[in-house]
Amino acid sequence: MSEKIKDENIDTLFRAILSLKDIQECYDFFEDVCTVSEIKEMSKRLLAAKLLSENCIYTDIAKRTGLSTATISRVNRSLKYGNDGYMRMLERLSKEEK
Repeated sequence: MSEKIKDENIDTLFRAILSLKDIQECYDFFEDVCTVSEIKEMSKRLLAAKLLSENCIYTDIAKRTGLSTATISRVNRSLKYGNDGYMRMLERLSKEEK
């Protein structure tokens, strides 16, 4: 998938994200770049990935997140067949919580 979206503009966007220093800078940047609903949607997808990795069932995830089962299925497909992006982040977040 990376090759399908990879270009100079996206590289610049990702470098900008990597340069953010703290949570407040993330809020400031993402509120400028995304709508509130887009930010909330991304956070719900990350939560769905976490719940899927904990073997929760789709209906429980849908109730907890408000995501459709189709979106949960896409997240699950990414977990199983994607680039390990979700799992990498979940592992890092888990380490930070400890």
